[in-house]
Amino acid sequence: MNLKILDSNDKNSNNKDLSLKNNTIMKDLAIFGGVPTFTQSLCVNRPHIGIKQNYYKRLDAMFDSRIFTNDGPYVKELEKKIAHFLNVKHCILTCNGTMALQLICKALDLKGEVILPSFTFIATAHALEWQGLTPVFCDINTNTHNIDPESCLELINEKTAAILGVHLWGNGCCVNELETIAREHDIKLFFDAAHAFGCSYQNRPIGGFGDAEAFSFHATKAFSTFEGGAVTTNNDDLANRIKNFRNFGFIDYDCVDGLGINAKMPEVCAAMGLTNLEQFEETVQQNKKTHDHYLKYLHEIKGLSVMNYTEESNYQYVVVEVDKELLGVSRDELLMALHAENILVRKYFYPGCHNMEPYISRAKSNQNNLSSTEHLAQKLLVFPSGFGISKTVIKEIVNTIEIISNLSTEVKTHFS
Repeated sequence: MNLKILDSNDKNSNNKDLSLKNNTIMKDLAIFGGVPTFTQSLCVNRPHIGIKQNYYKRLDAMFDSRIFTNDGPYVKELEKKIAHFLNVKHCILTCNGTMALQLICKALDLKGEVILPSFTFIATAHALEWQGLTPVFCDINTNTHNIDPESCLELINEKTAAILGVHLWGNGCCVNELETIAREHDIKLFFDAAHAFGCSYQNRPIGGFGDAEAFSFHATKAFSTFEGGAVTTNNDDLANRIKNFRNFGFIDYDCVDGLGINAKMPEVCAAMGLTNLEQFEETVQQNKKTHDHYLKYLHEIKGLSVMNYTEESNYQYVVVEVDKELLGVSRDELLMALHAENILVRKYFYPGCHNMEPYISRAKSNQNNLSSTEHLAQKLLVFPSGFGISKTVIKEIVNTIEIISNLSTEVKTHFS
């Protein structure tokens, strides 16, 4: 589906002049009654897909075999290929990334408190809470947006069972420091690698660090199985426990060895994973082009700073910090003006897990120093990316931001 750019005077035009000089009057902005720049919403991480014919062939074989679930051949094939791709001993596919985190908690037999960054998707904290654990939120490094080891160290006590690091945006989070802390305090260490498929930390693929790592293969991720996730680990015993938990506790035909749940990935999702894995290199290349275009064009606007990647990355996210003094409008004013143009930037991960329920109601979770988290949550935006976000579209997004900045007084008055 093509993304159509509208001329402000002709709703059916496909030939909008991208020069700024034709867009500097107030009526061109949608908040002032103009026509939205895009007829279709531009979303964060519009899903990539592989070669559809390859997927359809897999579906035909699946229908012929009548094997739709229960650790079928596509699941086994994808687990093997992902383990090889990430250079780990074990990959256990799951129905989603949240369940992958919960299975790790269960398999590690965690009890008590788990330290994690507040600046993450709420599912990271909820996975712990759902398992009867107590999330304890620590602060982040404002340069990397990842967990701050010093903040983490200050929170360790006799109730601490584990540290849960998050590789935010696919950037590896100070693994070495966290491993040292976990070892010295005899606690477990695992990672939320939802953003980090195909990314590296110190030239090693993310997936084999700590006791285990959890991936999300949600439709918006760089690598997708429609919906799904995985646990990766180099621990044989842990892998076997997770496999048993994933399938109701079965260890053999008609033999249940303990408590379990249904966390299996169906064949239809594994088939999509195999198809996307074939094209993953091309997906990353396209993501990098998108990211490079944003870097180039947003660099010209004072008040916007794009996060760059220093190691191998899937370039899934275009992360931008907003300086309202330089740009002329606040992060939220920019967001509302862009949303009116169908440019759906997002406030990841506002307002921080500690400011959401059920955690905000607990006094203890708000006693920790989370000043860096609070600061970043007020200035960060993630921009549209993924399939269909071309260089022309990015230039038009940037042109629209320039108009908003040039009309900052009028924009601020409109939202006051």
